[in-house]
Amino acid sequence: MSVARHSSRITIPELVSRKGGEPIAALTAYTAPIARLIDPHVDIVLVGDSLGMVVYGLPSTLGVTLDMMIAHGRAVVGASAHAATVVDMPFGSYQASPAQAFAAAARIMAETGCDAVKLEGGAEMADTVAFLTARGIPVMGHVGLTPQSVNILGGYKARGRDPAEADRIIAGAKVIAAAGAFSIVIEGTIDPVSRAVTAAVAVPTIGIGASAGCDGQVLVIDDVLGLSGDFKPKMARVYADLGPVIANAAQSYAADVKSRRFPGPENVYGLSKTGA
Repeated sequence: MSVARHSSRITIPELVSRKGGEPIAALTAYTAPIARLIDPHVDIVLVGDSLGMVVYGLPSTLGVTLDMMIAHGRAVVGASAHAATVVDMPFGSYQASPAQAFAAAARIMAETGCDAVKLEGGAEMADTVAFLTARGIPVMGHVGLTPQSVNILGGYKARGRDPAEADRIIAGAKVIAAAGAFSIVIEGTIDPVSRAVTAAVAVPTIGIGASAGCDGQVLVIDDVLGLSGDFKPKMARVYADLGPVIANAAQSYAADVKSRRFPGPENVYGLSKTGA
């Protein structure tokens, strides 16, 4: 099933033109209501595979499926009209071969109506990026801390402290950009390496736990809204602490139900003069 997209969205060429200019603001969204609220204010809405942990309570992103990404991507695209929409390709949907990646990416694009896909990896993904972009699929890259490789990396520690690893991150970003990626997310990477990547590539870099010197920033919406519980990632900033607000609302509702204060006359049918 194909999904129509709005014609007034920020385009991929517009994002590319922001290299070195006005910073790009991006947030994740996984549902229609959140997408509708953030869409007017950001340049990119990313349907991240972080939904595995944020929405489904999984221990990592590895259990996220292609069908899950498509379902949430369709909801977000349908509820937004301004920001460019990017959908993550989940673990196992693109690593085997460029042909496998194209089949998965084509499904995502056709069934969600999104503007681009995102995949993780450095030099090893260059052929795949080139294959996809040559066939009309815009690709956002992702280097540094790559959550789908958490088992190889040994956890979620900041990357680039080792000089050899720093060189690999920079070289990988350059290769991905040369292969056709229109932008590159740099995650959990020390500031000097993130700045070096930004200087080394001709496309915008989007930082998350990287550097203020990146061409833009992205955060997980639940971190921004204070909905991540006791988990307080260094890379995030809480702009609205909604956790206690939601808990208090639930507490008040439950108290009203138990004391029979809810529902009131205005909340039930058949008591009004109109018979509504």
